[in-house]
Amino acid sequence: MMLTPNHHFRDIERKPEYLQPEKCSPPPFPGPAGTMWFIRDGCGIACAIVTWFLVLYAEFVVLFVMLIPSRDYVYSIINGIVFNLLAFLALASHCRAMLTDPGAVPKGNATKEFIESLQLKPGQVVYKCPKCCSIKPDRAHHCSVCKRCIRKMDHHCPWVNNCVGENNQKYFVLFTMYIALISLHALIMVGFHFLHCFEEDWTKCSSFSPPTTVILLILLCFEALLFLIFTSVMFGTQVHSICTDETGIEQLKKEERRWAKKTKWMNMKAVFGHPFSLGWASPFATPDQGKADPYQYVV
Repeated sequence: MMLTPNHHFRDIERKPEYLQPEKCSPPPFPGPAGTMWFIRDGCGIACAIVTWFLVLYAEFVVLFVMLIPSRDYVYSIINGIVFNLLAFLALASHCRAMLTDPGAVPKGNATKEFIESLQLKPGQVVYKCPKCCSIKPDRAHHCSVCKRCIRKMDHHCPWVNNCVGENNQKYFVLFTMYIALISLHALIMVGFHFLHCFEEDWTKCSSFSPPTTVILLILLCFEALLFLIFTSVMFGTQVHSICTDETGIEQLKKEERRWAKKTKWMNMKAVFGHPFSLGWASPFATPDQGKADPYQYVV
């Protein structure tokens, strides 16, 4: 691991014991290459399971209550393809956001030997985290759930059981966008299905009994409306945060800007990758972080 020459350091810990590198144990041995990132948090795991359950419930109602029983095959095929594609992209984005290292700073590297190896200039100080005993770059914050310092940490989201940070913000934004789209799509289809059932016999518009059909549709309508509002707000908040190049924690703490100001388009490319392409909308395309930010840790 090394730091780029232009990287700035800061030291805000005032307690003497925190500034003693001897207090830190040597860095742990790195895990095997390709080790999957996963946070073992009970609440986060439960929220992630609930997220998948709700998406699969919507899938069940859309397919088996509305589309398959429909006699309009063109309507069923088109809406089935669109809804399933969006649901697949939403769940894929969720997996990438949950299983991608958000930008964790290595633990235990605030040792005397490592600090000496940095060859700091006279008067130059480093910011050491007393909780995970690591040297942090600017804009990194400690997450009490992940128990790590995260670069450009925006917030910890239990719904993806992970922090939203430098390396996985793209996937979180895509997750909120695709969930909002399938929620809107489900609401529109529920509205059309209710109109269709009112015009015709309820026993012919679904393979389930009328009371069961109504209950399933109302539950889906409530779920879709709730998720549409929540994810739309989150999507808008994230896009605004990216454009202003200011994380949620930095906005909340009103931290003084110490980093260079860039255009909104450059900030978008820093998160979604260079150059602009269809890969921006794909959870399978990994953005090129190296070209986006020259002031990051290089592991």
